[in-house]
Amino acid sequence: QVHLVETGGGSVQPGGSLNLSCVASGSTDSAHCMGWFRQTPTQEREGVAAIPRGVGTQYYPSYVKGRFTISQDNIKNTIYLQMNDLRSEDSGVYYCAAKIKKTSWCTAYAPDFAHWGQGTQVTVSS
Repeated sequence: QVHLVETGGGSVQPGGSLNLSCVASGSTDSAHCMGWFRQTPTQEREGVAAIPRGVGTQYYPSYVKGRFTISQDNIKNTIYLQMNDLRSEDSGVYYCAAKIKKTSWCTAYAPDFAHWGQGTQVTVSS
């Protein structure tokens, strides 16, 4: 079991920045890929970034590419999501998740992820 706790959410104006953190505990060695997702009351959960636990390339969908950066500190068992140039459509509850299933890819496809945090609210509004 991997336990995940997100922090860092809040309210910002459009164009602002936030840095989310996710601390993992438990069977962290079983996680091959970590991801960030977001959800609103009217939209399904969507992926915003993913990063392999080992060597590999970060994944970003087009709607956040160039604005969001995922990173990790494996000593601290923490992953981060730096979000810049935030827009109103970026508002939502942000979740980090751990993928246990071994595959050759690490993308932010929600059904691949077995363990989820409780989420942190991000609100972008003027």
